[in-house]
Amino acid sequence: MPVVTQHRAEEVQSVIGKVCSWAAAHDDVRGVVVVGSWARDAARMDSDVDILVLTDTSAHAEAESWTRLLDGHVVRQQEWGPLREVRLQRPSGFEVEMGIVPLSWAGTDPVDAGTYRVINDGHRIVYDPDGTLETLSAACR
Repeated sequence: MPVVTQHRAEEVQSVIGKVCSWAAAHDDVRGVVVVGSWARDAARMDSDVDILVLTDTSAHAEAESWTRLLDGHVVRQQEWGPLREVRLQRPSGFEVEMGIVPLSWAGTDPVDAGTYRVINDGHRIVYDPDGTLETLSAACR
């Protein structure tokens, strides 16, 4: 039996695709990276997908834009240091955790200890127009 169904894997790819398309339409978004279990190919059916958006525009952390884009309702909003979380549940029950982080989160001189832990726990860069996330990834190796 697969760890996740084909349908769930397709839902995750659809969500990531929507976020990447949205990011490409916003010049102030400098990167999108999937972290956690989906990035390291260890997801289960009860795993959420964790997506970080790199931007200094705080308005992008407003829940309403994510509920519209990803067809979900907010189940939690919280701040974790510089990260502003918007957790959504989609009609299927699948949860998406959007984390909005400032550009400084990806700084490499030196890499913040919390950022280092997140990146080293598994990451997959999905939008990186300036190479900022690739530079961070290399600094965490």
